[in-house]
Amino acid sequence: MADHIYSLDDGMFEQQVLQAKGPVLVDFWAEWCGPCKQLLPILDDVAEQYAGEVAVCKINADDNPLSAARFNVRCLPTMILFVDGVEKERLLGAASKTRIAALLDRQLES
Repeated sequence: MADHIYSLDDGMFEQQVLQAKGPVLVDFWAEWCGPCKQLLPILDDVAEQYAGEVAVCKINADDNPLSAARFNVRCLPTMILFVDGVEKERLLGAASKTRIAALLDRQLES
């Protein structure tokens, strides 16, 4: 996994995402998901660009079904942006770097 992307599991989700101060972008993914694999280098670039401003995390939805169910994740990839533990926005499917950056910029500017 990339240097600026953190791996999560169900046991860490509460502390690392819901209790975190500031923005956390969580990517729900799975090994079998082609678009999830296409998204990885994009997320790597985003994580590097926003290092220190936004935490970028990945959680395998197959291995961590509690978190996926808790946030009603029905398709992969799904990216959810949490700010101070509250869901602010979500992106479904493989999104472009421009689209992800626009989502993050909106939250950072508000």
